[in-house]
Amino acid sequence: MDPMSLLLIVAAGAAFYFLIIRPGKQRQKQQQEMIRALQPGAEVMTTAGIFGTVAVVTDEELSLEVAPGMFIRVLPAAVARVVEPAASTVEEESAPETGTSEEN
Repeated sequence: MDPMSLLLIVAAGAAFYFLIIRPGKQRQKQQQEMIRALQPGAEVMTTAGIFGTVAVVTDEELSLEVAPGMFIRVLPAAVARVVEPAASTVEEESAPETGTSEEN
């Protein structure tokens, strides 16, 4: 085997590692850190697209409140991301409603 062929194989292996394996490990580490940091009251989205608020956290499972009084149990690995409340939604909810009707 000539040196150029060997160099090409090594370069392809290095590219595979840096483009596929390393980023995958970093995403997996970030996912595990996010799951460890989950606290009751956090709003999350599962991998199935279900939105809910974390009610109970254990090592084995999470209890999510998906509607008032309705809870589901999911595995911690099923949490895709923590949903941050939108600033516009918070402002709209906290702003008092003002009527513009002039019926006097």
